Amino acid sequence: MDDVSKLMRRHTYVTKISTSFFYAILVSIAVNFFWTPGHIYSSGVTGFAQLLNTISTRAFPFTISTGLALFLLNLPLFLLSWRAIGHEFTIFTIVTVFLSSFMIQLLKPIPLTHDPIICAIFGGAVNGFGTGLALRNGISTGGLDILGIVIRHRTGNSIGTINIAFNSLIILSAGIMYGWPYAFYSVLSLIVNARVMDMTYTRQQRMQVMIITNRPNTVIDSVQNHLRRGITIVHNAEGAYRHDAKTILFTVISRYEMGELEEALLESDPNAFASISDSVKILGRFYEPKP
Repeated sequence: MDDVSKLMRRHTYVTKISTSFFYAILVSIAVNFFWTPGHIYSSGVTGFAQLLNTISTRAFPFTISTGLALFLLNLPLFLLSWRAIGHEFTIFTIVTVFLSSFMIQLLKPIPLTHDPIICAIFGGAVNGFGTGLALRNGISTGGLDILGIVIRHRTGNSIGTINIAFNSLIILSAGIMYGWPYAFYSVLSLIVNARVMDMTYTRQQRMQVMIITNRPNTVIDSVQNHLRRGITIVHNAEGAYRHDAKTILFTVISRYEMGELEEALLESDPNAFASISDSVKILGRFYEPKP
């Protein structure tokens, strides 16, 4: 059993490191092939690193590269993560940020096009896919992610206001540096980035599930063996066609768990009827895996 556990753990590590490397390639392509040639700024710490690169190029006798600035800006966040989140999480975050900084530094900007709209759309899409893939495999890309996790765990609140203020500063900076149309191009890139990231990373999307079955105990056991989710039981339901006894089960899952739910239902009751809808908001306890 210990050998199997070690093998699974090793597989997890290899997967995370491979994903970190793949993310590093994608973010370097977004920065060097699209955002830099198109004068587009990213969100978060990556955008701030781009801003430092622009300011140092114009105002300082030396240039701070985007890759170097990205790593330096994350250093205090690494310390915060080490103390407040966990050592393993921090180590993988350091690896991911280091690889990203290195690949951004390694790949020189190649202007495939200077059209700012194309650069905004494709840069946002490439980076959004990479970020979503990293999050899907339990990897943080550093930056404001770390601050968000710490604040959410300690206070239960999100950093939505901080995030909006930080990105607004970057967007305004894009307008000051390159002209106000580029501020709107940067906004376009942020929207595309967020949309593609949501399409790739589905763990944060909540789904309300209603299951109608005449084998409730079997279904409950199967679902809870596959998923760590609570279930509410409504007894004494009746089918309108045959007037047979039914039980209604309610639960909430993440979209990421949809495949496991389908597998659990097929195993326990292939004739069960399930209705699944987007859940707009959840109040109360909802289990989320720790980073």
